[in-house]
Amino acid sequence: MDITSLQNPRIKHIVKLREDKRQRQRDGLILVEGFDELTLALSCGMVPQTLLSAPELASRTLSLPHAVEAWTVSRAVFQKVSYRENPDGWLGIFPMPKRSLEDLHLSHPSLVIVAESVEKPGNLGAILRTADAARVDALLVCDPRVDLWNPNVIRASRGAVFAVPAVEVDSLKALEWLKSRGMRVLAAAPSADALYTDVDMTASTAIAVGAEDDGLSDLWMQSADLRVKIPMFGRVNSLNVSVSAALVTFEALRQRRKIE
Repeated sequence: MDITSLQNPRIKHIVKLREDKRQRQRDGLILVEGFDELTLALSCGMVPQTLLSAPELASRTLSLPHAVEAWTVSRAVFQKVSYRENPDGWLGIFPMPKRSLEDLHLSHPSLVIVAESVEKPGNLGAILRTADAARVDALLVCDPRVDLWNPNVIRASRGAVFAVPAVEVDSLKALEWLKSRGMRVLAAAPSADALYTDVDMTASTAIAVGAEDDGLSDLWMQSADLRVKIPMFGRVNSLNVSVSAALVTFEALRQRRKIE
């Protein structure tokens, strides 16, 4: 067993990476916990700097690239660094991916999701899973309140964050980029007049969804080519942001399959 002490400096550093966005940014490192998430990260070409495993917890064997530093740790040590209720004994430390708008490649017709100011890791992770399932061209995470590489976003996305071309960018730059590529921007908002199912999404389209409490900012609402709504028949006036993104995105896919 390589590490058994809870006071080991390396273990303390991992805890800081888990809890502090600024520490992750300073070090350029992220944490990926879980056998399935690590497997997906590796299949997407990610190479860990270091891998931790707890033999008392790990029931499966992970195939590692050559020359990866690997430590075995005790159950107690792993539970200290883990951010899960029932850890499976696998955690990797990876270099933080660097992505920009220039790295994105659009198909034709293209489909992009814009998520503005999402603050809950679970919601951003769920949007990433939708983006992966729908094979969208890109996810633009605009003015985020939770960072893309937050360990809980990675966990909630089930590792989809590594498979989806996702970029953190400010809203104005994202809008300029979308407009320069001739994309029609749809703003999802409860106050809109047009039903999302009545709108043609067979051309290149960007679907914008906003923060959980406030929705999209005035910038997106005023700059969008069209505002669309999801019909609500109950007493609440809106859906969870990740649910809204999924509904509108898969409507776009339905329309496109219809014309193929």
